[in-house]
Amino acid sequence: MALTPPFERFSSTPAATGLYDPRNERDACGLAMVATLRGTPGHDIIETALGALRNLEHRGAVGSDAGTGDGAGIITQIPDAFLRAVVDFDLPAVGRYVVGMAFLPTDAAERDAVKQGIAELATEEHLTVLGWREVPVEPSNLGNLARGAMPAFEQVFLASTRTDEKGPVGGLTLERQAFRLRKRAERELHAYFPSLSCRTLVYKGMVTTLQLEPFYPDLSDERFVSKLALVHSRYSTNTFPSWPLAQPFRMIAHNGEINTVQGNRNWMRARQSQLESDVLGDIRSILPINSPGASDSASFDEVVELLNLAGRSLPHAMMMMVPEAYENQLEIDPVRKAFYEYHAMLMEPWDGPAALVFTDGSLVGATLDRNGLRPGRYLVTDDGLVVLASEIGVLDIDPSKVVRKGRLRPGKMFLVDTAEGRLIEDDEIKAELAASQPWGEWLEQNRIALGDLPEREHIVHTPASVTRRQRTFGYTEEEVRILITPMAQTAAEPLGAMGSDTPIAILSDRPRLLFDYFTQQFAQVTNPPLDSIREEVVTSMKLGLGPERNLLTATPSTRSRSPSSSP
Repeated sequence: MALTPPFERFSSTPAATGLYDPRNERDACGLAMVATLRGTPGHDIIETALGALRNLEHRGAVGSDAGTGDGAGIITQIPDAFLRAVVDFDLPAVGRYVVGMAFLPTDAAERDAVKQGIAELATEEHLTVLGWREVPVEPSNLGNLARGAMPAFEQVFLASTRTDEKGPVGGLTLERQAFRLRKRAERELHAYFPSLSCRTLVYKGMVTTLQLEPFYPDLSDERFVSKLALVHSRYSTNTFPSWPLAQPFRMIAHNGEINTVQGNRNWMRARQSQLESDVLGDIRSILPINSPGASDSASFDEVVELLNLAGRSLPHAMMMMVPEAYENQLEIDPVRKAFYEYHAMLMEPWDGPAALVFTDGSLVGATLDRNGLRPGRYLVTDDGLVVLASEIGVLDIDPSKVVRKGRLRPGKMFLVDTAEGRLIEDDEIKAELAASQPWGEWLEQNRIALGDLPEREHIVHTPASVTRRQRTFGYTEEEVRILITPMAQTAAEPLGAMGSDTPIAILSDRPRLLFDYFTQQFAQVTNPPLDSIREEVVTSMKLGLGPERNLLTATPSTRSRSPSSSP
């Protein structure tokens, strides 16, 4: 039974038509992170996070029917005691079973077919379905648009058929099995899971910040406890809401835009043929990594998840994708700079403006991209409560209880380890990762500088030969006179008026070269615009030349590429 993909089925987004293309959708949102250092979970963390979410109402958008929100949601740790109380089948120990929130078709026959397909795929991935639970919801307060696109809500519980001395395997091994199942279900069945994990659980939807808790009564149950929670209020700029595109996603929530997302997705697609991982198994069955129809934030989340489950820590993955501005910092630790330079040849930055909160179910943190164009404020109280949000006033906290407060800084990371009950400073995080491998030695052994290449024989072409080559490669008399000649005479790029009235290749009535049809696209939204010359401290034109390597491993051979200071 062929089903419509979930990004279309559970959405009010129209198909691409005329000048509208859903690929250009962006978010501008509110977010908050709540965690405790006390070492024990509690329902107060859920209540506090939902309170912060309600106070982010101004950060979300509402549809014309006044009851349809652009999206809101929450991600928490697995509420083990609550889940055991509401299912009528036995569960293994916490951490040794997977629970997934599923958005399913509302048609009963289609829903049964998807659930049967999930069970079959689970068997192939060495998992067994323990049971399903219908998630209680209260849609009476939703708008017509939200109800019209609303899926059916069920939770699936699974355990591994592989065992160790304590029973079914758990931890990262089980998480990777669940990841493979979810990716295959998305590709082969067009199913959608907001989360499918042994570490975290997501409740989200096409609702407003005020509707989330009433819509999901589970969130009001005192047995629903956690040490951490991320909440998000979506404002989809000039775009359309969707149940799957509400945030948080599986590991992150994002305020801002990934303005480089088209290039990031293209590079991920290009390097898929090189991906290999012993711990994830056959990568081909879970491709593509970036789901068609997903938002920029969803694509970012999918890559973070891949890097984390392939073996990198969550801070490591975030530093790869959102590096600080290291190239022109004079005081940066050379060991840390070598870390960034090594990974710059593995992956290009996912540039914002972006404020991101993230969690793997134990670590929870936040970071800003290197431009720092999105706000983030945090505070810590004397009883171990940690709150970070897109603005300081999301919670009414007695100032006398605050022992520390501050703001996120460009390229810096704020991290809480809920297992150890402590804050981990930015310098500690980055020093540990920078010292984890001999990044600098690998660079010196394998980096090929263009300036070190031997001189080649210079050939002087005749004027007729130069003219013939210029015509072959599409140069015009105007380009030679106004652009090329001044560059040769002054060794500098010539100045000219902004804009060009030259028709783009696809609309031109003259023959054009193949590469004219693939001109690099600049972001449609630049707020504010960046200048790589005047803002060189936080921008870079560097790129690597050479073959793409396996993104999921770190070895000296990864670095057999040549850096170039600009395209």
